[in-house]
Amino acid sequence: MTSPTYDVVAIGNAIVDVLSHSDDAFLAAENMAKGSMQLMFSPEEADALYDKMGPGIEASGGSAANTVAGIAALGGKCGFIGQVAKDQLGDVFAHDIRAMGVTFGTVAREGEPTTARCLIFVTPDGQRTMNTFLGASQFLPEAALDRDLIADAAILYLEGYLWDPEEPRQAMRAAIEVSRKAGRKVAFTLSDVFCISRHGGDFRRLMADGLIDIMFANEAEILALMETEDFDAAVSAAAAQVPMLVVTRSERGAIAVSGGKTVAVSAEPIDRVVDTTGAGDLFAAGFLSGQANGKSVEQSLKLGALCAAEIISHVGARPQVDLKVLAAKLD
Repeated sequence: MTSPTYDVVAIGNAIVDVLSHSDDAFLAAENMAKGSMQLMFSPEEADALYDKMGPGIEASGGSAANTVAGIAALGGKCGFIGQVAKDQLGDVFAHDIRAMGVTFGTVAREGEPTTARCLIFVTPDGQRTMNTFLGASQFLPEAALDRDLIADAAILYLEGYLWDPEEPRQAMRAAIEVSRKAGRKVAFTLSDVFCISRHGGDFRRLMADGLIDIMFANEAEILALMETEDFDAAVSAAAAQVPMLVVTRSERGAIAVSGGKTVAVSAEPIDRVVDTTGAGDLFAAGFLSGQANGKSVEQSLKLGALCAAEIISHVGARPQVDLKVLAAKLD
């Protein structure tokens, strides 16, 4: 097995985020579950909600794309595979992720639907409520996979959000096969409780079949996946099926379980939570960066917590400071 050129290659939704501030009353009036992600199934529905937004900030997003952007900001070498359309938002997404130093070569798709967009409403407590039109991202075909890129990465990172549509789901299954044949590790993020409600059976089978090396979840997600309300029982059951289980617990920090050993770290203190968009994505960035560079589990968790703290201190899911400088404080 040759040494990998890339630390992480991710497959996920290629999305441009539009972030705007709102209040709880607006969320209730629009029947949004605060702190969740819900799908919009037509461009008309997305346009109608967009028209109701206050002043917004546009920024390239997508969960796995945010993660590799964070790893690149830490000095890592990353690649991303995700489908955009041949339109203005597609150009914005491609420019932004390449500008972060991430290899991105997926060919833009002609015609409808448009590039995916996520309308994010941030309430005064920093919670983000997401409304996503998946657009072109749900048409990522297996043929779009860069197999050489996947095989040349120490870790393949997959986004649970992209498991909904059939075409990308088959592409990700094929990517897992490529990665494992190359002797690499596969990491998977559960993404959202609603994803688990639709595909929990699939996710549990991936674990049972030994196809996942690192599983990321938050507290609500691990409970949903293991179908219990007992956190310790959920962690124990999941950890028995994956070599590494990582669970974030918001202000209570995070844990990782590997080889029967549990390591816990506290959340990094910050002055004020501004926007939780991308917190889990950047936590994964820090943890994966640590693992790809031979750091201990505890060091990787601390780096994840540090990156998450930076991202929730401002609006948007991409770093606004030099993460390498922050990371150097842990060395």
